[in-house]
Amino acid sequence: MRLLIQGGRVVDPARNIDSQLDILIENGTIAHQGRGLSAEGAQVLDAAGLVVSPGLVDMHVHLREPGFEAKETVATGCAAAAKGGVTTLVAMPNTRPATDCPDIVALVREKAAPTGVDVLPAGAVTVGQKGQALTDLAALKAAGVPALTDDGMPIQDLALLREAMFQAKELGLPLLDHCEDRDLVRSYAVNEGAVSAQLGLPGRPAIAEELQIMRDVMLAEDTGAHVHICHISTAKGVDIVRRAKARGVRVTCETCPQYFTLTEEEVLCQGAMARVNPPLRTQADVEGIRAGLLDGTIDAIVTDHAPHTAEEKSRPLPDAPSGMVGLETSLALALTGLYHTGLMSLSRVLALMSSSPAALLGLSKGMLCVGRGADLVLFDPEEEWVIDKEQFVSKGRNTPFHGRTVRGKVKYTISRGTIIYQEG
Repeated sequence: MRLLIQGGRVVDPARNIDSQLDILIENGTIAHQGRGLSAEGAQVLDAAGLVVSPGLVDMHVHLREPGFEAKETVATGCAAAAKGGVTTLVAMPNTRPATDCPDIVALVREKAAPTGVDVLPAGAVTVGQKGQALTDLAALKAAGVPALTDDGMPIQDLALLREAMFQAKELGLPLLDHCEDRDLVRSYAVNEGAVSAQLGLPGRPAIAEELQIMRDVMLAEDTGAHVHICHISTAKGVDIVRRAKARGVRVTCETCPQYFTLTEEEVLCQGAMARVNPPLRTQADVEGIRAGLLDGTIDAIVTDHAPHTAEEKSRPLPDAPSGMVGLETSLALALTGLYHTGLMSLSRVLALMSSSPAALLGLSKGMLCVGRGADLVLFDPEEEWVIDKEQFVSKGRNTPFHGRTVRGKVKYTISRGTIIYQEG
């Protein structure tokens, strides 16, 4: 199959390219780039007025299958990814059974294969994510996992965590950690502060996240492992990572659109729809997250896409599960909040969502090079639209962004040279 993309604004952050170019795709790979290209018999996409960039790489997604198919399946999650311009994603291991052995890795990849989205399951660090015994990390590496994590069940046993870091270093895999001290946060629903006091609820204190970030930074320094902090949400947490990086510690981190867009006040009007772990924080924390994105402390923008059923999210705030969906809205929210506000260049936003996460995971993704796989997203950076949860292809409708006007609309998503999403 031959596909010719003509007249688009090609933005390839990894190669510092921002120029009007044509791209010819043959047999799933990028064959030529240049101006005035033609190709007899090729399907032609007119990309005039559109940005053509590497397909997005989302390194923190919950696909729920196996075990929680009422919330999401691999197929519906991948459809949501394609609609949002995501061609590669890392699936978290908190399934049932957990992704703690090669068989589950193979199962998830088999289910993802027909979708066209490249799904890379992360391997659980401990058996069943119970924090008691390490999995066979070498076997998981051989099965193709790009990273190791116990995700929302952060390991509290420091000796076990330290040993996991030593093994992860030897295997060349990053260890992704959700940083919240479980004794301090328990199952609390909101940030500890003005809103929790107003609601009369116990809160999840920022210090619970910051203590574990500091713990992980120190262990990374001790072991030499690459530790990646998941969905960072506090200004002080960002500063801990900033200072660690300055010392040469192998630590990276990610954040999500909700942490540079929303504050804890959202809980007062949206209740459980705004419940997420770690929780939405203060305006000062939002500013701290934006500063970390601007100065390069934060390495990636992810979704932490976490679908739940309507029944679950309709429960009272203290009883509802945490999490929100994000695959179909992340690019638009990042463009609206960071690019269209003038805070950040378009190339920088796209780097945080493609080339940077690909690089820190060691993936041959996030770059539009001749000879590489043709994973691309074509979007109109100027088009305004209103987020409507009823139009989601994900099973999840749990978003606090319903009804919000955003700017930036995906038109085509291409994976390995095949169009896997086209608007309409």
